[in-house]
Amino acid sequence: MSKVMLITGASRGIGAATARLAAARGYALCLNYHQQQAAADALVAEITQGGGQAIAVQADVADESQVLHLFAQLDRHFGRLDVLVNNAGMLETQMPLEQMDLARWQRVFATNVFGSFLCAREAIRRMSTAHGGQGGSIVNLSSAAARLGAPGEYIDYAAAKGAIDSMTLGLAKEVAAEGIRVNAVRPGVIDTAIHASGGEPARVARVSQSVPMGRGGLAEEVAEAILWLAGAQASYTSGALLDVSGGR
Repeated sequence: MSKVMLITGASRGIGAATARLAAARGYALCLNYHQQQAAADALVAEITQGGGQAIAVQADVADESQVLHLFAQLDRHFGRLDVLVNNAGMLETQMPLEQMDLARWQRVFATNVFGSFLCAREAIRRMSTAHGGQGGSIVNLSSAAARLGAPGEYIDYAAAKGAIDSMTLGLAKEVAAEGIRVNAVRPGVIDTAIHASGGEPARVARVSQSVPMGRGGLAEEVAEAILWLAGAQASYTSGALLDVSGGR
């Protein structure tokens, strides 16, 4: 039977690129999306037409009841889980911290941090050998912003990704004896639609001057790192924070 991978926020960007690569490597996929149903359905069609297995499930990962629904659908369709990719994330319009309000911070942390915690909890309950599972892998999506701070732009997003780094390090130690590896990828400036959410669709072109490699990255380049950490090639790697940032 194919190994099963759940990717949150899989309808576009890094999530969609990861789904395509995982399908090509034989994974059966549960693709979570929040609002982009048409994109998610199109991705499922693309994968199934290519001979792969995939379903799309709508859920806001910041909502515990919806996360439980997501995992219930996973159980019903596949009956197992081997890899969780905690990819769902969001940021808001660029501004200095002094202009931000509590509601914004709550939204940013709800999706980026609490969503990752909720999905990791449910994944562990299914994968842990202590619960009768076969072990597995969790790959969290952090960001180079966690160590750069994103001053004047989205310091709250950077702080949320810093929390993901800490969660990755602690959880890797917590569940290592239960057959679960936990790692994180920290993308740098990647050419995806998330920059438009911050109010600057052309941010990659502007910021790429500060990248030692002189360019923004591609979602497919991040996907390669995710698939490596997810798979058997990384069997002795846990608690790693892998920068995919062009040297920045």
